[in-house]
Amino acid sequence: MIGTIEAATTTLAPPRAHTRHAVPDADGDAFVRDVYDRYGPLLVRYAARLLDGDWHKAEDILQETAARAWKHGRFLDTRGDHLRPWLYTVTRNLVIDHHRARRNRPLELMAVEDLDTSWDSTESTITTHAVLKALRELNEQQRAVIHLMYYLECSVAQAAEHLGVPPGTVKSRAFYAVRALRRALEREGVLAA
Repeated sequence: MIGTIEAATTTLAPPRAHTRHAVPDADGDAFVRDVYDRYGPLLVRYAARLLDGDWHKAEDILQETAARAWKHGRFLDTRGDHLRPWLYTVTRNLVIDHHRARRNRPLELMAVEDLDTSWDSTESTITTHAVLKALRELNEQQRAVIHLMYYLECSVAQAAEHLGVPPGTVKSRAFYAVRALRRALEREGVLAA
């Protein structure tokens, strides 16, 4: 009886299609070449515009768009008139994903070779000490605003939300904090008066 039920369920169940990872046919390479030839320059310009002129990343976006077109080539061939909007949508979504990833990812590290080796560590230590001393001269509200806006790079709205004050108050505190910090640094001789 159990063998009969298993046989019945296996014959009644529809075959599971794995179309998500469908491999394009032999014309897939020609399809991708056609995408590059017809839409490549347009998509790179579009992506670069969305990426604030980052042409290198725009070319990466084009490659990913072409890879997705190749992956879905079998299904896109039948809808040739919808190919261009589909490519632009994929490009836009990839750029959005890139912006989200950069916002959620820590800042990229700089290669050691790109660092300025002429930086004098003694001078930087003295400057750091003077800046820390000048920051201690500020009141707590001013230090908090300087820390949020200039050290953590929060926007005015984010700093206002964190401090629980209106954005105008944050702007005012930042203005007076920077002015007081400048005066303190001038007294220390770090900045010219």
